[in-house]
Amino acid sequence: MGLIHIDLFTTLDGVAQAPGGPDEDAGNGFAFGGWQAPLFDDVVGGQVESGMAGMDALLLGRRTYDIFASYWPHQDGNIARLFNRIPKYVASRQAPGLDWADSTLLGPDVVASVRALRNRHEHIHVIGSLDFAQTLFAERLFDRLTLWVYPILLGSGKKVFADGVVPTNLRLIEPVIASPKGAVMQRYALAEGTPGVGDMSAAVQDG
Repeated sequence: MGLIHIDLFTTLDGVAQAPGGPDEDAGNGFAFGGWQAPLFDDVVGGQVESGMAGMDALLLGRRTYDIFASYWPHQDGNIARLFNRIPKYVASRQAPGLDWADSTLLGPDVVASVRALRNRHEHIHVIGSLDFAQTLFAERLFDRLTLWVYPILLGSGKKVFADGVVPTNLRLIEPVIASPKGAVMQRYALAEGTPGVGDMSAAVQDG
């Protein structure tokens, strides 16, 4: 069965809205579109590209698909060639035009459609697509979560983990990587069960 990877950029206070540019998502008056750009460096770029090894499908929300479809077909380089070659699947409540080669609209039962993709692909990546990612978090319908956490606070904007996220255990599967400009990569695997609870007073007393 294939793996579903969710790849997101976030600030230290959990804002993941519009990291790439001012026109990406200005919803709710968000004024910091493109906040990632001043902090992007070669370490981040190299790790982002290496994290795509084995990717054989893209799974995107409508907004991210539109941004990618207007940009990547006109680019060259390793990432562009990869994105343009592999199948693209789009989650949308509407019927968007899918002009990017090898693009497919998921069926009305998005959760069932995503589950079916695991039988067709080995490594399916969800990049950006923050609103769509909330559905996957709520359904625990992912296998890997990669977060690049940037050392800034914005105070407002759409969060990585919004309402609807369910209690979930994760397991850190790689050493944390820090970039020269302070971004930190954390890669997790979905783990079984839900978070446990305890009483720290006993541990404090024993210490």
